[in-house]
Amino acid sequence: MKQKYLHITRKITRGLARIIAGKDKKLYLGNLEAKRDWGYAPDYIEAMWMMLQQDKPCDYVIGTGETHSFKDFLEEVFNYAGLDWKEYVEIDSRYFRPTEVELLLADSSKAKKELGWSPRITFKELVKIMVDSDMELVGLDSSGEGKKILKAKGIGWTENYLTVG
Repeated sequence: MKQKYLHITRKITRGLARIIAGKDKKLYLGNLEAKRDWGYAPDYIEAMWMMLQQDKPCDYVIGTGETHSFKDFLEEVFNYAGLDWKEYVEIDSRYFRPTEVELLLADSSKAKKELGWSPRITFKELVKIMVDSDMELVGLDSSGEGKKILKAKGIGWTENYLTVG
């Protein structure tokens, strides 16, 4: 599959959906050991809005405060779909980054203390939301767990566009 650059998270969830849809047989990835602080973009947008409501400008770090490797994300995605990622993923040295940052982890305690902000979506919930969305984008039915999570937290989902309510 030739595609424009996708962040690895989206590459993985879209790749899974394309494999299940029979459009691809394999997903090619690089370093799976790097760790990131995975978060849900609408949570971060909410934090940005809260920052803009402050009387004085200030710097804040926004994140979940949890770290997971790309391998953790990959495993969670394929497990959610009931598949073994090792059957579908190939490591390709072309996708290794020479300047890879091995660990990114946020400390958003200041945002929590001063803004009252904390993320609403967990790592595992994020996986379900992303997989369900990409399954639907390729024309497949999703399990609907992602939609249930969002509904329970007061976040809407309409035709693959998420809305915060």
